[in-house]
Order: sequence, then C-alpha cells, then structure tokens
Amino acid sequence: MKSSIMDDPKKKEITKKRHFSFRINIFFFVTFLLFSVLIVRLAILQFVQAKDLKAAENTNTNQTNKIAPIRGNIYDSTKSPLAYTIPVQSLFFRIEPGQDKDANIDLAKRIKRDVFDPFAKPNTVSPTAEEIVLAMDLGYDINKNKVKDPSYYSVPRRIKADLSNAEIAFLLEHRDEFKGLEVTEESIRTYEVEEDKTTIATQLVGYTNAFSTQTAKEIYKDNPNSEEYLSNENVGFDGIERMYQDELRGKNGSKKYPVNAAMKIIGRAEVTAPIKGNNLYLSINKDVQKATEKMLKDHIAYLRLPTHANDLYMKTGMKASSGFAVAMEVDTGRVITMANYPDYDANAWTGGISPTIYKDISTFISNGTIMTAKSKYPDEKENAKHPSSIVFMGSTIKPLSVLIGLKEKLFTAGQKYYDSGTFTFGKDGNSAISNSGKAAYGPINAAEAIEHSSNTYMSAFVGIPFWNKFGRENSKVTAKWAEYLAKFGMGVKTGSGLPGEFAGSNDFIKNAEKDSYQSAMVYASWGQNEKTTTLQLAQYTATLASRGKRMKPLFVDEIRDYQGELVKKVEPEVLEDVSKEFAQADWNTIIHGMKSGAEGIEELPFNVARKTGTSTQVVAGGSVENAVLIAFAPVENPKLAVAVVIPEGGFGRYGASPIAAKIFQAYDAANDGILTKLGGGKRPW
Repeated sequence: MKSSIMDDPKKKEITKKRHFSFRINIFFFVTFLLFSVLIVRLAILQFVQAKDLKAAENTNTNQTNKIAPIRGNIYDSTKSPLAYTIPVQSLFFRIEPGQDKDANIDLAKRIKRDVFDPFAKPNTVSPTAEEIVLAMDLGYDINKNKVKDPSYYSVPRRIKADLSNAEIAFLLEHRDEFKGLEVTEESIRTYEVEEDKTTIATQLVGYTNAFSTQTAKEIYKDNPNSEEYLSNENVGFDGIERMYQDELRGKNGSKKYPVNAAMKIIGRAEVTAPIKGNNLYLSINKDVQKATEKMLKDHIAYLRLPTHANDLYMKTGMKASSGFAVAMEVDTGRVITMANYPDYDANAWTGGISPTIYKDISTFISNGTIMTAKSKYPDEKENAKHPSSIVFMGSTIKPLSVLIGLKEKLFTAGQKYYDSGTFTFGKDGNSAISNSGKAAYGPINAAEAIEHSSNTYMSAFVGIPFWNKFGRENSKVTAKWAEYLAKFGMGVKTGSGLPGEFAGSNDFIKNAEKDSYQSAMVYASWGQNEKTTTLQLAQYTATLASRGKRMKPLFVDEIRDYQGELVKKVEPEVLEDVSKEFAQADWNTIIHGMKSGAEGIEELPFNVARKTGTSTQVVAGGSVENAVLIAFAPVENPKLAVAVVIPEGGFGRYGASPIAAKIFQAYDAANDGILTKLGGGKRPW
C-alpha cells in the first residue's frame, strides 16, 4: 500500500513543485536581502561618508618631488677641468604634519651628539644642534618657543652635505631610530685644475649659489626655465656659470612617494633619474691663464717695492694693487686668457659663503675686465681714493685718432708737425697741454707721432681740426667722434654675452659742459675722455690688427652632452667690418707707428705692434696714473691681441708691458711656437 502511494506519479510531481517553489522563494529572499544591504551601504557612502571619502581620494595618493640634475662640467681648451661636479652623500630631513616639537629638537641634538661628533670627516665643521633645527625649517629654533606655519612640506631639508662613510653607516644601521631622515646622493660644485688643485679664471668662470636666495630670483625672473629650478639647488650667479646656466643644468629627475591622507609615506619611492647637464669646452688655455695670473701678481708686487721711490719712471706705479689682462685671437675672436688680480677661491661659495670671507673678497668678486672691480682696501673711504678697473684709454687711442684724422683728410701721413712739447688752445690761447715729461720731439709725421706718443700732435692735427669740421661748439662733434669709436668697440658692449658687461663711458659731454667742446675734443684725441673695459681694449686691438674686422669675443669652443656627443660648435662671428672704410695706406701708417718703448716686448723673437698709455684720473685721493697697453703679434701676420690695465700702475711701458710680453711668450709656447713661425723671426718693420 505504502509503495503504491510513493510510486504515484502525480504525488511525485506535486512534491517536486513544492520543493522548487521553496527554493525559488529562498533565492528571491536572499537576493532581496543582498540588494537591501547594498542599497543601504550605497546610501551610507553617498550621504554619510561622502565628505570623508572625497578627502581621502584627494590625499591618499602619490607625492612627487623633483630631483635636481647633476651640473655639466667646464673645461679649458686643453680639456682640463676648471669647474666640475662631484657626487656626495647628504643628510636630508623630511617634515611631516603633526610632528612633535620636542621630539624634533631631541632628534637634532642626537644627530649632533651621536652622528656628527664621532663620525664626521677630519678637519670639517659640522652644524650645531641649533643650526640643525634651523635647517629643518620647523618654524622655531632650539632656544625660542616661537612657532610659525611651515612654508612647505614636500621639499626635503638638507642638514649636512658630504657625509663620511662612517656617518652614512651609522645612520643606515639606526634608520628606525631617526625618523624623517634620509641619506640622498647630490652633487657639489668644485673649482680647480686637477693637476695641481689650483683655481684659475675665477671671475670668468663665475660661481653658483642657492636658487632660494632673493638675488637668484631677480637674476632668473625672466627665464622661463626657472620654473623647473629647485629651491635647494645651486644656479649660476656670474660668469660662464650664469651665461650658460640652461646648457649646464640638465633636466630634473623625480622621486615619487605613496602617501596616505595624513601625508605619511606608506611605501617605497619610485625614482626617475635626472639627465646630466652639457659640458662646456672653453677657449681659455689653462697654461696661458696661469702664466698671466702669476705675472699680474708678481709684477704688481714688483711695482710696489720701496726701492722704486727714487726712480723717476717706476715710482708712479708704487700704489698699484690690482690688474687686468685679456688676450684674444685676431682671426677668431677666441679669448685665450681673461685674468683678474686679485682673484679668489670660488670654492668658498660651496655650501654657502661665510660672511667673513664675503667681506674680504666683495670688492673684487666682479670680473674687472668687463665691469667695475677694485682691489681690497680697509674701508669704503679708502676705496674711494683709488681707481676701479674702468680707466681712461690714455695713449692707446692714438692709433685710432690718427686713422680717423687720415680718413677725414685732416692731414696726410707724411705731413710734418713741429712738436715743441707743449700745445696751447682756447679762445685766448690760455689753455695748454703737454707731452709726458714735456718732451719735445721736433718735426714728426703721423707714424712718428704714434711711436713717440705725442699729445701735442694729436691735439693740433686731430682734436682741433675735427672740432672745426664737425660743428665746433655743439653735440655734432661728440656724436661723430662716438660713431667712429663704436666701430672699434668703444662705448658699446663687445657682444661677448657675459652677464653684467659694462659698455664703457664717455666723459665728452661732461668735459664740454665744464670747459668747452674744443677742450673736450682736444683731450679726447689722446684718450682722456673715454673709459673702457680691458675686454673692449682687447677687441679694439684685434680690430686694428685685422685692419677693420671687429670680432665677437668667444669664450666657448664647443658644447657636448654628458656622453661626449657634440651639441654645438661655436663659430667665429664678425660683428662689424670697416676694413674698406679706411685706405690700406692709412692702416699701414698707424701700424708702422705702433713701436712704443715697451719693457719685455722688445726682447721677444717676433715683431709686436704695441701702444703704451698712461691715463691720468682724478679720484678722492687726488690724481693717479694708470698703466695701459695694447699690442698684437706678429706684425706680419697678426694672430694674438693683448690688452693690459694696471690701475695706479704708472707708465704703461713699465707697469703693463712686461705682463703683455709674458702673455705672448706663454701663448707661443702653448701653441708650438706659432707666433715665432708666423712672424718669420725678428726683423725691421
């Protein structure tokens, strides 16, 4: 009976349907329950937790810090490094919100006590605990309870550069105990010639300093690339370092940290390496530069010897304390040497210059061959008693004065002038000028006037006739004279591109207003109106040597990337060519006259065209005499032009000429006797 019931197909079908219906109901109930939970959760996310989640979305992300690139190196023309970057390990502190003040001060004290004091490199000065706290930039120092809001959190603060291996090892071993500290590789700038660890061409190469300074902000305010600069990196402040900042700098890298909503680092950093900057190969020759710098120093010391007090010619140079020299290739414009005395050790800027050192070198940090610089004197009042590096041209202008006179047909090359040693002029003839020592040379022509450096000839044959021809007592005289000078690089910048270059000055108008245009023109004809830089004098000399081609001064031969691939080859550039404006016979006349007496130069084994000068200048201490010289060699095939300025150096023949002779010798030796070969030996000219 029971079996029949169980086997009834209808009943089996009903049972199956009941089971299926039950399972369906369970499924829908569970589904309904899950959807209800999901809806409730979404509602909570939407209406309750939305604000917090939005904040977390904005902060629980990656924090990226830029890494400054390694700066490119600067080499001389022989590929010897003059400025280069070396990697060092430095200690940085990373500030995070909510850090405890007392804990950070204790950290600073422990860094000093447990790391720097026992493990620092010998003969180095480590920061004090107070200086460490200040470097952390927490908003307070160790002794004061004054708190401010930190200006930023993302940039790590450098605590100390160039750690020793022992310092690094201790910090890594105890990394869990030094929260917020990290050892990172960075680079520091070094200035020296590797072979003898000396610094050369300091004022030309320039220096770097922190971009965080206000001065740097001003220097680079118009540089679109400065947006990539880091506040803790160094940038070029002067010279080649500043002129080629973008080439030398390279491109940033990055360090990306995962951080949570509280700005805490929650994982390892992802590093993208920076690209190293390009390398510069200068036209400067280290051997010629060294010889020039040494001769400047030695000769100025010689001029100051007390034994010269009774020497008629040498005593005028006994107060010399600074000197400047530039040598420039005639055919290319390449600057072979640019020397300043005194100079200084540019490594003083590494890590920040001390106030004491800055005070000692502040008067001659500037490149005196292109801008105002002085030697070091005790105070400002004493400084005012001495001339700067910008002096009157003096007699070095006389070859150009004669060239202008010949061009304007104010006289002829063979025309004689009787030089009595004195020349009078003015409305009533009551103004007078004289030659140095009132020397009288008798009848002289144009070339002889240059050779003897006759002030009276220049006044009578150039100054007065030029004044008569171009308007007498009006500014047309000034304008025409300035126009001629500009063709040879006076009164205008040389085009070198060096930052801060001075265009010189012309006292013509000031002297004309004080006396008369006639008087001003008389003095202008022999160099007592125009103040020039040493680089301008060198460019002027090279223009005379090339017979009219004014070349752009070049300091860089080529630029290569860090792998040695050529980026740019710098080619010579003619800024102005006036060679055809003047007759070849007139060029011959002035060059034939460039035979001034010149100590040291006369003994060289090749012919040197030169013009010495003694420019008189009035300063707070009275009237001083500056030694000036221009020269080029060899006369037959000019290759090198040289200009030397020794403020308060007295006569150019004694104060400047021996330095120029040494420069010619050094260049000849460094270039396999090229001047001797081109000149074909010493012979009459």
